[in-house]
Amino acid sequence: MRLCERVLRIQGVIDATTPNTRVIKHSIVIAGHRTSISLEDAFWNALKEIANDEDLSLATLVAQIDAARGSANLSSALRVFVLNRALKQR
Repeated sequence: MRLCERVLRIQGVIDATTPNTRVIKHSIVIAGHRTSISLEDAFWNALKEIANDEDLSLATLVAQIDAARGSANLSSALRVFVLNRALKQR
């Protein structure tokens, strides 16, 4: 089990029954452009929860992360965002 998966389990973002290791392509529109993001369901679901908690659409949250990511891969930036959020809630 990867470190970020362990942290997400500890924080209750995912549980033992979550099929979280399979990478799935998710389509989303960012700044008017449709793009695909390859992300595990656990991270995708966590992003949806965070967006809901912040009263944002998922597309708006992803666009904010996209704008701040610099040269990092978007999928990686999203995973790091979720991991950082989980670590702050410890």
